[in-house]
Amino acid sequence: MPVPGRSNDPPLLILTSLAAGPKHGYALLQDIESFAGVTLGPGTLYGAIARLEERGLIEPVGVSDRRRPYRLTSAGQTELESTLAELRAIVDEGTARLRLPRAPRVATARGAS
Repeated sequence: MPVPGRSNDPPLLILTSLAAGPKHGYALLQDIESFAGVTLGPGTLYGAIARLEERGLIEPVGVSDRRRPYRLTSAGQTELESTLAELRAIVDEGTARLRLPRAPRVATARGAS
């Protein structure tokens, strides 16, 4: 993955989207735009999908009509968790240096993050 910290990093956005469940390309584009406000072009999306698949971080689920849904692999989940922890550390450090109040952590399905 490219250097973490960019909120518009296509691989990070794709992994984050797939953490909620399998999606095909168009559904990924819609979800990413919804949660991140980022509009990826098809070339950017499918190039990133190919690289993530090559690295074993995502895998195709099968074909539904003409759509090809993908899902996060266990390696992809580990990579996403690691990247998010790195980003959280940067956010926490920046927040402390700016002397801003820390935002409360959001609870996840796995417990508090």
